[in-house]
Amino acid sequence: MCFGDTIGVGVPDQVTALTDAATGAGIELRQIAYHFHDTRGTALANVVAGLDAGIRCFDSSTGGTGGCPYAPGAAGNLATEDLVYLLDASGFEHGVDLVGILDAARFITTALGKPLTSKVGQAGGWDAATGAPIGR
Repeated sequence: MCFGDTIGVGVPDQVTALTDAATGAGIELRQIAYHFHDTRGTALANVVAGLDAGIRCFDSSTGGTGGCPYAPGAAGNLATEDLVYLLDASGFEHGVDLVGILDAARFITTALGKPLTSKVGQAGGWDAATGAPIGR
């Protein structure tokens, strides 16, 4: 079951409460996924709340592309590159290459004629082991 915040108004306490309600209703953690838009800058904070609650499945979109046609001003989906950076820095294994995602994000936003607005897309990643930026 995927719970979506397609207009980007959710906050971490709501993610925790929804996860608790879902598991209390008998839905197993492994059956829950989340879909966050970053309209108000809370998508990654919501992911952290989900991770803390035991959720391991999150939708994202390369370059943060996407939107919501019925929510004026809605930003795109949670950017995959921002999610991958967070997961890498937090020690989660996932099998996604950040540099490859950044290359894809730059390609898709250029093809769409839109600026790359993700935080990691703008700043690049950071290799904690070497202290060097990556994917710039």
